[in-house]
Amino acid sequence: MKRFLTLFFTLFVINAFAQEEEKSGFLTTKWCAQNGLFTDCRLETLFCGYEGCYKDQKEFKTDITATIVLNVHEEGKFYEIEFPKDMELGELLEKAINRNEVTIIGEIKDNKIIASEFKAPPPPKKSFFKGCL
Repeated sequence: MKRFLTLFFTLFVINAFAQEEEKSGFLTTKWCAQNGLFTDCRLETLFCGYEGCYKDQKEFKTDITATIVLNVHEEGKFYEIEFPKDMELGELLEKAINRNEVTIIGEIKDNKIIASEFKAPPPPKKSFFKGCL
């Protein structure tokens, strides 16, 4: 019986870790991915879901209402990302939004990633232009 329980527990632990996968790509909002805007995507799409929405509104909102997606270049599609409530979204927005080579680690179901962790690429190096045009 003890051997059976040990085997069952081992298989359970292996199965739990086997479900997490990594996907890398460009992290942006769903509206920007659907419209092909990547590095040109405005941050206002995070707060209201589409570009130009603040022309109609008089009040500035700071809660994130847009769907954040990861556009995977190799597959030619994007995955919606569901973040856990304890994940620090401020850090995600500061380090990873509208950036390439962002890695999301989590469970993949259909076209949705239930994220448990993310890895952001290092910030771009500062460039120095030397010379005349």
